[in-house]
This record gives sequence, C-alpha cells and structure tokens, in this order.
Amino acid sequence: MNTALHNMNPSAKFIVVTICMLTMAFFFNPWTPLLMWVGVLVIQLLFSRINWKAWLLFMIPFFVMAFGYFWTTLVFAADKSGPVVLSIWSINITKVQLNHALSLSFRVLAFSGLSLLFALTTNPVSFILSLMQQMKLSPKIAYSILVGYQFLPVLKDEFVQIQQAHRLRGAMQEKNVFRRLLHMRKILLPMLAGAVRKAERAAFAMEARGFTGEKRENFYKVVRVGKVDGYMVSLFMFILVLSCTTVLYIN
Repeated sequence: MNTALHNMNPSAKFIVVTICMLTMAFFFNPWTPLLMWVGVLVIQLLFSRINWKAWLLFMIPFFVMAFGYFWTTLVFAADKSGPVVLSIWSINITKVQLNHALSLSFRVLAFSGLSLLFALTTNPVSFILSLMQQMKLSPKIAYSILVGYQFLPVLKDEFVQIQQAHRLRGAMQEKNVFRRLLHMRKILLPMLAGAVRKAERAAFAMEARGFTGEKRENFYKVVRVGKVDGYMVSLFMFILVLSCTTVLYIN
C-alpha cells in the first residue's frame, strides 16, 4: 500500500490534482492551503516511496518564494485595515496583512507540494499512454511529446560532449564571462543541428513502422483504472473537503 501513489492511474491522478488546485484558487484564507499542504505530505509519507532528499531539494526554491511573498505582503500590503497584531522594527502589522501574507505563502507550498507529488510518483511514459487510453488524446500529440521527452537526456549528453571537446582544444579558457557566453553559440548550434537530424531519423523510423497518427484500439502496454484509483481519489477529495470546510469552524 505504500506504493499506491506510484500505482495510481496517471490520468486519474492528474485530474484530482488539477481539481485540488482549481478549488484552492477560490479560497483566499491561510488555513485551506495549509491543511492541503499538510495532507499532501501525509499522503506522500504513507503511500509513496519518493526520495525525500530530492523532494527537499526541489522544494527549496518554493520555500524561498513563499518567504518572499510573506515578507513583501507584510511590508507593502495595500490593505492595512483591522487591529494590529504584531510590530516588527516599528512596522505595524494588522490582522488582514498577516492573513493575506500567510495565505499567499501557504498557496505556494500547497501548489508546489501537489505538483511535486505528481511529478515524483508518475512515470512519464505511463502518463502519456494513459492520456491516449483514458483521455483519448491524439496519438500524433502523444508520441510527439514522448519523442521530445526522450530527446532531453540525449541533448544533455551531446551538450556535455561538445563542451568537453571545446575544452580539450582550449576554446573554453576565456575568463571573461561575456566572451564565454558568446562562445556558447558554438556549442548550441551543432547541438541543435544534431537534434534536427535525430528528429528527422525518428520521424522516418516511425513512418517505416506504420505510424499514421490514427487512433489505436490495441496497445502493447495497457494502463488500467482499478480499485487503488478509487481509494486514492476518495482520499484526495476527503482532504480537499476537509481543508475547505475547516475554515468555517475556525472563523
């Protein structure tokens, strides 16, 4: 059961995550996104085997962004009505300012938490296949995305190889940052030319194997909707309803 998120149908996961994000957009209070973020963390702890070091590394920019929203909203808020609840360096902070600052900060954490949950527990290939099988996505679009996704590591390796070749020839010894940036075009141009050739070969290979872009009835790998999806969707909906209704009792 601790791999339920990984075994969940990607389309069902995508839909429920999208519903959670869109619903939170209508609640401008600090408690709804906070409870959603805590609920997402609990779900990941119980039903996934993600690398928490990688998760923390990905979350660092969002923590910085949340703190930035919090501080700038406190200092530069337009609405400063309500009773003063805190004073920092002779700056009076009202209840309205504090609620707005916390709401924006927790929204960043909630949205980033949901996004990382989907990204770290979803296989991209299974996601595309699920979009074709359950969401009836056009194979032309789906396979184009798959080919582009598989090109990313190839482009990364080619970039490293061309860069190392330039260093061996002494072409990357410039200490001036501006000149080094100008030199990057000598790396990017052959890399992009190679990417175009690979894309052309991939298109010929798909055409040679009978790919026409028409909708398919049979798939080598079938992505199904099972009981796990029903349980997990119900759990997400429970957390969403709990997050949205708790504010009524707090207020």
